[in-house]
Amino acid sequence: MASSYSELGLELMVTGENAGTWGDKTNSNLNLIQQAIAGYEEISIAGGAQTTALAITDATLSNGRNAIIKFTGTITGNQIVTIPDSTEKNYIFINGTSGAFTVQVKTVSGSGFTFAGADKGTRFAYSNGTDIVDINALLTTINQFNLPTADATATGQVIQSDGSGNLSFTSFAPISTGKSIAMAIVFG
Repeated sequence: MASSYSELGLELMVTGENAGTWGDKTNSNLNLIQQAIAGYEEISIAGGAQTTALAITDATLSNGRNAIIKFTGTITGNQIVTIPDSTEKNYIFINGTSGAFTVQVKTVSGSGFTFAGADKGTRFAYSNGTDIVDINALLTTINQFNLPTADATATGQVIQSDGSGNLSFTSFAPISTGKSIAMAIVFG
């Protein structure tokens, strides 16, 4: 039986196979794992409206496997960047392009998110195998309350994200009495 490959392109060797090359193949797999959890690559998407397909190739270092991907270049039209379908992993995407055009990040057959023309920010995202999910957009509000003292009134701050990684803090009025602590993370 021949080896098979994981969704990240790691070689899954069968017992008793690859005699004499097992060490080299294991080292190759470790490099692929390192790229998936700590790899950084700048990818030029310069030019007019186009689609740039990132790849995850079996047993080979590939641009779509990197954990951190920075898009660069002068764009003169809206861009689409695709990740292979069936890939499940975390990403950090950075829009380092110049030009006032959008950059959409999605899976080949699914959906994703779009950097607005003026958004040259960073997005934390994950691919669930079908779509690219923008974690920044999910994190809409975190409520953090101060620990009240005996019979004191709980007060606190609301930490809000604008969906582009920018946080703001707003105080709120007393909401209850007692000795409890409340903390809520609200996903939109």
